[in-house]
Amino acid sequence: MPETPIRHYARSSGPFFAKAVLASVVVAGAGTRIFVIREPTMTTPLHYSGLADTLLAASSHPSLGAHADTFGRLIGSWAGEYRDWDTDGSEETGTMEVHFGWVLQGRAVQDTWIAPPRAQREGSTLKRQTYGTTLRVFHSDIEAWRAVWLNPVAGKRIDLIGRRVGDDIVQFCLDAERPEKWVFSQITECSFVWRAYLLGDDGVTWRPDTTFQLRRTA
Repeated sequence: MPETPIRHYARSSGPFFAKAVLASVVVAGAGTRIFVIREPTMTTPLHYSGLADTLLAASSHPSLGAHADTFGRLIGSWAGEYRDWDTDGSEETGTMEVHFGWVLQGRAVQDTWIAPPRAQREGSTLKRQTYGTTLRVFHSDIEAWRAVWLNPVAGKRIDLIGRRVGDDIVQFCLDAERPEKWVFSQITECSFVWRAYLLGDDGVTWRPDTTFQLRRTA
């Protein structure tokens, strides 16, 4: 009874090997097909998609010039604490991890914000559940960085426009049709502070909503 291999499905189980399932079609008679599943082996080579190789970049693209330093100062890994204020005056605090890197030939910056951190997520009952990413691209026509923030855990998408103001980075956006201001400040080689502000009902006053205090880990 002849067997005809049709496809390999690979799933990583380590840096050098993969668990692979080889499905074969066995022709057992007129119009009859039986699928045979072979057990994975540790000798199956790992199949790479090429995503990391084509997405990540070692440094900024020369076309960014001095603008690369806006977010370039943040490239690396960070850990720290967050503090959220609710409208009723209550607070929540917790820990988090953040990672920044150059992507797309160094023409953009991408980051991940994770709170609670990966090691503490299982079973967490905290209100803040963040596992999201921002993609930031500089647009020379408006001398600003356009960005999109995505947090699938909360079903969030927020579009931002940011510029360097002195040593700070100031970004503006709308969340649930309410203006917000997100600010990176006190940026050093070893630490930075990130704050989110909500525009008050008077249309003038910015009210603190969230603060992240982060320290470099890599």
